[in-house]
Amino acid sequence: MQTTTVSSIPQPQFSRAGIIWLKLAVLYLILGISLGIAMGASQNFTLRPVHAHINLLGWTTMALAGLIYSVFPKAGESGLARLHFWLLNLALPVMMGALTLLLLGHMGIAPVLAIAEIVAALAILAFAANLFLNLKQ
Repeated sequence: MQTTTVSSIPQPQFSRAGIIWLKLAVLYLILGISLGIAMGASQNFTLRPVHAHINLLGWTTMALAGLIYSVFPKAGESGLARLHFWLLNLALPVMMGALTLLLLGHMGIAPVLAIAEIVAALAILAFAANLFLNLKQ
């Protein structure tokens, strides 16, 4: 009599960096959805750009970075990945707070917003450099 064994299906292994990025992305998703609900409930869409940036830079960009850094762990463990992480995670909350204040009429915050936007752009450049340098065929 022949016996067969069922082997377990291999589960994807996410890198430590990937898991951190994905957890932060989900927090931004919750924040973005909450802001969207609040805007809809109040019928005040003044903060629409904040909502969009939270969802795109916070949720989408961070989730994709987490997935990419899990698929390509060498890239996720690099110094450029750490630079990407810290620049984006320092810039994004400042950028969203400053944008909120600007949209609410506090024009003096514009220089802070500009600096935060530049830091966020540098984070994206670090991400791009990381992928070009560490992703090989």
